[in-house]
Amino acid sequence: MKRRELFRISTAMGVGAALPALALAKAQPPGGPAPAAPLKPPAQGSIPVAFLLSDNAVMIDFGGPWEVFCNVSVPGRGEGPVFQPYTVGATEAPITTYGGMKIVPSYSIANAPAPKVIVVPAQTVSDPAVLEWLREASRHADLTMSVCTGAFILAHAGLLDGKSAATYHGAFKEFAMRFPRVALKRGARFVEEGNIATAGGLSSGIDLALRVVERYFGRAVASNTAYAMEYQGLGWQDPLSNSIYAKARRSSDLQPLCPVCDMDVDKATAVSSTYRKRTYYFCMEAHKKLFEANPASYT
Repeated sequence: MKRRELFRISTAMGVGAALPALALAKAQPPGGPAPAAPLKPPAQGSIPVAFLLSDNAVMIDFGGPWEVFCNVSVPGRGEGPVFQPYTVGATEAPITTYGGMKIVPSYSIANAPAPKVIVVPAQTVSDPAVLEWLREASRHADLTMSVCTGAFILAHAGLLDGKSAATYHGAFKEFAMRFPRVALKRGARFVEEGNIATAGGLSSGIDLALRVVERYFGRAVASNTAYAMEYQGLGWQDPLSNSIYAKARRSSDLQPLCPVCDMDVDKATAVSSTYRKRTYYFCMEAHKKLFEANPASYT
């Protein structure tokens, strides 16, 4: 699987029906709701963090936040971890990550402890029971967060209806068309609304996790966590720091872009399709099929 296919792997829930017109779901400019309220940690004990994993889970999407939560130290809080991360799968059978690593989930959705934070990375979800677990667990959690195209999973579960969201920049067009009830925020490193937070692609999840630490324990604890990790990024302090992706790239004859995901393509080897006497080139066959199903939305 190629890196550019990341944003497709969260859409395996049988939602390939005709997409609504893009005009019904224009992406919104950066900005949005007021800063999220602080989260209240328990007086003692660890904060349980469930990482929902299935096949093709993207490692940096969950590995980055996992490291953040494992490196938090709060002076005067006593012994034991501040956050207690654990993995949850549809079953306890091994899953294969994007890239080939096999992971055995610590729990299944049938026996997982109730989480206070839920992390949903980009991955392939094919079991409706997983969405039901996610909906129910989110009702009782302090926060449910997605990374990259994990936002597709939250949207499929109905958790983003009427809210703003961020996702991987290569998935902007498809996300906007599939979920017209969600206000897509181009250029957002992460978006927070109530007990839901969504991060942009890949490394954005590290920043959102640091922001979660800040919401629980303050900026000094989050800064110390970043320092301990030798993480120099400051995106967790600025939710709009993905502004480079706010403006869509433009395709040209010299450097064509896939009209579905805006990725660079090679005319010599790319699959193509003609619409209204113009030839469009695609990074993969699947994107050609999406385009041909509703070309007006992409042009």
